[in-house]
Amino acid sequence: MWNEKYIAKLDSYLAQAQAAGGAARVDKQHQSGKCTARERMEMLFDEGTFVEVGALRKSSNRVLKESKVVLGDGVVTGYGKVNGRLVFASSQDFTVGGGSLGQCHAEKICRVMDMAVEAGAPFVAMNDSGGARIDEGVFSLAGYSAIMARNVWASGVIPQIAVIMGPCAGGACYSPALSDFIFMTQNTSQMFLTGPAVVKQVMGENITAAELGGAPVHTSKSGVAHFMYEDDKKCLEGVRKLLSYLPQSNRKESAECNCKIAEAAKNDEGFFKKLFSKSESTEVAASFDNSASIQDIVPDNYKQAYDVKSVIAAFADADSFFEVQSDWGKNVVIGFARLNGEAIGIVANQPKVLAGSLDVDGSDKAGRFVRFCDAFNIPLLALADVPGYMPGSKQEYSGIIRHGAKLLYAFAEATVPKVTLILRKAFGGAYIAMNSKDVGADYVFALPIAQVAVMGAEGAVEIINKKEIAAAPDPVAARAQCIAKYEEELMNPYVAASMGVVDEVIHPADVRKRLIAAFDALKTKEQKRHWKKHANIPL
Repeated sequence: MWNEKYIAKLDSYLAQAQAAGGAARVDKQHQSGKCTARERMEMLFDEGTFVEVGALRKSSNRVLKESKVVLGDGVVTGYGKVNGRLVFASSQDFTVGGGSLGQCHAEKICRVMDMAVEAGAPFVAMNDSGGARIDEGVFSLAGYSAIMARNVWASGVIPQIAVIMGPCAGGACYSPALSDFIFMTQNTSQMFLTGPAVVKQVMGENITAAELGGAPVHTSKSGVAHFMYEDDKKCLEGVRKLLSYLPQSNRKESAECNCKIAEAAKNDEGFFKKLFSKSESTEVAASFDNSASIQDIVPDNYKQAYDVKSVIAAFADADSFFEVQSDWGKNVVIGFARLNGEAIGIVANQPKVLAGSLDVDGSDKAGRFVRFCDAFNIPLLALADVPGYMPGSKQEYSGIIRHGAKLLYAFAEATVPKVTLILRKAFGGAYIAMNSKDVGADYVFALPIAQVAVMGAEGAVEIINKKEIAAAPDPVAARAQCIAKYEEELMNPYVAASMGVVDEVIHPADVRKRLIAAFDALKTKEQKRHWKKHANIPL
């Protein structure tokens, strides 16, 4: 029988590793409105499933004073289950050296990133760090480099999610930027390359950390972050919800599940086994609220705005739409939804903002989302109601040609099932970019009020019928007559259907069942492309 001293020694080491920076620093962390690294791990994973990796690692860098050498080296790493599925994660511990990154710290993160890729499972990085550990010099920079390289190597292989729950400054920002999605806590997170002190010294600008790189800045102005939540708990609930729509890797299909039931029963392993079987999940997740009518939501007055999110709610599974980047590029709506229990990605023009036209930010936002969905086998639905690209010198000087090309490129490049529903307007180059038939849409449906054309009737007649209108006895009446003729002969959806650029004009009451049938028919779609090392998207 073993001598108890062996067990006692192990328990002592584990207690040291779990003590973080000590009770005083833990209290300070709580007082600042933040949870500890371990508390965050417990919030992310299903109860009792977290397995730590590298708890007893410590820095061997000789430049560090012995008092600064701590078991775990300021980061908690490991794996567990989220909604019953394997996920790997790292969580920086601000109570240990301000969560600063040194060689050992970086090696631990790299280790679980490698494990995630090998296992084919998502990786979640929780950031709360003062930055590079200056004592370790270039070793810290090498650590950041190793992490960022792995972000790139894992891109398109496994979903990568960064969660900013404290400071994230300098080079540390690039790992989140290389991830697929960034979450931020509203009042306790900041992200910037150069902090307020440097900005003041170099630029003479007085600005606070929150004003420079707080969550509201990055979710509404810069577009760097995708989600903002009130606190750590709600933020990690958002991460859990996002993961429920995503596949484990690029070799898997998206998960079928019902988030609410999965959350309520997350400790019942038998329930999860049942939930993730195809028959059970479809039965549970495919509830549908048919109280809303698309015919009542979308006006036939083309100048009248409406909320496209109401259209999504009218055909998607009940309460299943999960919007991404809701506060930036608002003229385009993107997000995940479920259709008969299956996860899909949605890109929609938003007539409430800029009439739904495409601009620099909206094109960037939608283009990256389309590429993510394509990388991870998530079918795409485009909801088109677009008058064109946003005009004006501001957009031209900002590079709308280059940015607008990104969305067109993303849809043309994508090989996942792609379906388009033209709700109302589909004009010009923006119509092409919104997953038109000749760009590669598998199915294009149109509502009876849809209009497909090079441009709107009012602008078109000023070019086509300019002389005729000017010479008419009553130019106003002549112009109205020309507009009506243009709309009837060139813009209505039946003309588009007769030419094959629209597959079907469908009744608004049939939208849900036609979309379900289309995506079901495309499940076995295979599309081969010419071999290439990689493409050259207009960045």
